[in-house]
Amino acid sequence: MSDVLDAPTRPAGLNYVGGAWVPSSSGETYTKTNPMRPSETVGEFSASTADDAKAAVAAAAEAFAGWAALPMAKRGAYLNAAAAALDARTEEIARDMSTEMGKPLREARGETARAAQILRYAASEAFRPVGEHFEQSLTGAQVSTRRRPLGVVALITPWNFPIAIPVWKLAPALIYGNAVVLKLAYEAPRTGLHVAEAFAEADLPAGVLNILTGRGSTVGAALVEDERVRAISFTGSVATGHGVRDAATKTGKRVQLELGGHNPMIVMADADLDRAAEAAYAGAFWSAGQKCTATRRIYAQAPVYDAFREKLLARIERGRVGDPLDPEVEVGPIVNESQFDEIVAAIERGKQEGGSVLTGGERADDEGYLVPPTVFEGVADDAFLSCEEVFGPVTSLYRFDDLDEALRRANAVEFGLSAAIFTSNLATATRFGNEAQAGLVHVNSQTAGAEVHVPFGGIKSSGFGPHEQGRAAIEFYTEVVTVYVDP
Repeated sequence: MSDVLDAPTRPAGLNYVGGAWVPSSSGETYTKTNPMRPSETVGEFSASTADDAKAAVAAAAEAFAGWAALPMAKRGAYLNAAAAALDARTEEIARDMSTEMGKPLREARGETARAAQILRYAASEAFRPVGEHFEQSLTGAQVSTRRRPLGVVALITPWNFPIAIPVWKLAPALIYGNAVVLKLAYEAPRTGLHVAEAFAEADLPAGVLNILTGRGSTVGAALVEDERVRAISFTGSVATGHGVRDAATKTGKRVQLELGGHNPMIVMADADLDRAAEAAYAGAFWSAGQKCTATRRIYAQAPVYDAFREKLLARIERGRVGDPLDPEVEVGPIVNESQFDEIVAAIERGKQEGGSVLTGGERADDEGYLVPPTVFEGVADDAFLSCEEVFGPVTSLYRFDDLDEALRRANAVEFGLSAAIFTSNLATATRFGNEAQAGLVHVNSQTAGAEVHVPFGGIKSSGFGPHEQGRAAIEFYTEVVTVYVDP
């Protein structure tokens, strides 16, 4: 790892800066292991430094003017070409995702396809209006609005969606004319570097997209502090996100945060219980519960509580837990040992605070970081499991009497990302849509999942700034200019 190499050839572990594959300025690297087989090395990656962040920002700053001057349709052509490159390597990306962070193969394939879809959706923005035209009230002369790119934007992304989240941030940033520095998650660099390869194959102009690996405490902090960076988009924990916000806003940067969730699902007595049990299983346990939209609390109405409980436990019993490369596996390993230890500790705390484990709760493999689907019952509303996010396959089941009670308890936490209800009553569904304190509201579907063409984001402690995806993305990545033209 010594020489700079022209794209698209990439030896393992290099950063992508200024259109070339380069090692960290320090020459230091780190090793990523397979969470299913921790003795197995996935790859060696650049341990980037603050100097690497500065170099990436410099490359982006130099490329910005030329990129912003291109017609949007020409920028979109690069995104479409990158989407085709991702499609062509779907299987390779999916396997890399499964081996480095543990996502089951079928979910990894779906996430890769979604990343390509996001790029194509963003490219379609080239054919939408770029502003509004008005008439001056006194003279009738022209006055119009136009959106302009901000400049250099920095994106800091997590490991749990290692290709979809980087793409859903960078795609709108690029189509609207910004230059980008992307800091990939420390635990999922290999998957994210496929994005760099795709854009290199698309012949994206040098410096428009720069991608770094390494620790957020080093690289992310340097990006937040750099005065040339106009905006920061961050997805991760609440504590880290608030630190990013406070540091970035001091220097006048725009900030967009997507943070944690403690997402409720309500099952009414008139619900389709089979459908609700399947949604609860998928929402709580797919991706080993390692998603901010995962179902953490399930409220079942008293008349159907026992029947729903039985169906959910039966669905868990039918589920496959194990090696994520097995196409039949639904629940794979936790991303690393420290995350695994946190989840195990949370389960023990749940027991100590009076909760009863209905299923799961014990390590499922001697080597891999496997935690099976775990369901608690009898958890108090003020207990740890009812209030704090446990980022793993752990959920709690609660009994309630009426909708007033369910809404009150569902809304009681500090988070407000996603919420779901299962009901066949239109009035109940309508009230839930009006009163659920969440940025994403689902009726008869699981708490996880989002479409690429509509806004994504939370309220309360789950988010800060404009939402992501869909047309909402334009609010963050552009600024509005009003132009008066008098003859």
